[in-house]
Amino acid sequence: MNASAHIVEINESNAQQLLIEESMTRPVVVDFWADWCGPCKQLMPILEKLADEYQGAFLLAKVNADEQQMLAQQLGVRSLPTVMVIKEGQPIDGFQGAQPESAVREMLDKHLPSPQAGALVEAEQLLQDGDIPGALALYRSAWEESGQKLDITLAYAGALVTAKRLDDAEALLRDIRLADQDARYEQLMAQIELGREAARSPEVEALEAAIEANPDDHATRIQLAVQLSQAAQYREALEHLLTVQRADKEFNDGEARKVFLDTLATIGKGDPLAAEYQRKLFSLMY
Repeated sequence: MNASAHIVEINESNAQQLLIEESMTRPVVVDFWADWCGPCKQLMPILEKLADEYQGAFLLAKVNADEQQMLAQQLGVRSLPTVMVIKEGQPIDGFQGAQPESAVREMLDKHLPSPQAGALVEAEQLLQDGDIPGALALYRSAWEESGQKLDITLAYAGALVTAKRLDDAEALLRDIRLADQDARYEQLMAQIELGREAARSPEVEALEAAIEANPDDHATRIQLAVQLSQAAQYREALEHLLTVQRADKEFNDGEARKVFLDTLATIGKGDPLAAEYQRKLFSLMY
């Protein structure tokens, strides 16, 4: 018996319950294998890893074809390894031979919600509740764990747009292949452009003009950084604050550093942007 609660060994006494009855409530992925089968030993760790990752969304049922020859014959197994997906008592998908993890995931994705589905629902609720750092942290985690799947990339980018993190959203979308740039992609890119236009308020434009006329006006540059931060243009705001600190670390009793740290706290300590600029500040200070 495997140590995981999501993996079982099939024998004559439990086959009816775990292959048929269990498949009425969730898919059962059946792996037919044998000790002498080299490809079986390559495939099994992949299946076990995915069973744990999906946390019970499916049951992995391992069948030793040498010991359970009758069952293998009943299900039409002709070579090893053979994997089949059983749902509501019927085989609905499967493959023969060792497969890479990507191919196994592709098969599972046709029949199962992604393992990140719950995290995305929670992240969306946090976003609606106004907890932007918490929401983005969950979106980012789901995106990374999924291997940057397209649908989760688009969901994460959409959350960044909602949070007015337009540069970060565009950076995510920029990596999407041309063939995958669908209507949702186009919609998000349009929202980014509109968001940028909206962020260029008369106050921001006036402050930018003043700095262009006098680049050494540190007080105005800090004011601009505050305005940009309020519009969630954090990267641009932090760059202005670094500019002040490079010129005069103690300007106005270290005002630029204080605003810089407040901006990092607003972004959230676990956010990659906050981590990037925390390192930049550390390098500048020490």
